Amino acid sequence: MPIYHYRPAETACEACRDGVDRLQKLGDSAPVHCPQCGAVLVRQLSAPQVVSGQAHRLGEKHAAKHGFTRYQRAGKGVYEKTAGPGPDIIKGN
Repeated sequence: MPIYHYRPAETACEACRDGVDRLQKLGDSAPVHCPQCGAVLVRQLSAPQVVSGQAHRLGEKHAAKHGFTRYQRAGKGVYEKTAGPGPDIIKGN
């Protein structure tokens, strides 16, 4: 279930002045008013949450296993291979 952030469209009380977060199903209707002061609430667009449970997929071993090459910056315009096929060093002109 996503967490939605709502902000007041007009003057608001202390409870909703900084916005209200609400965990709700996609099909649930949006809250229309603040439960304390009755101010009209509008859903605010925000950045999505990133799931970090798949961080192991970014590792060098995982990249090489699937045929990808990883490089690490070694200096200005110079990159050294850390995993996978490909040239050992890439240099910019």
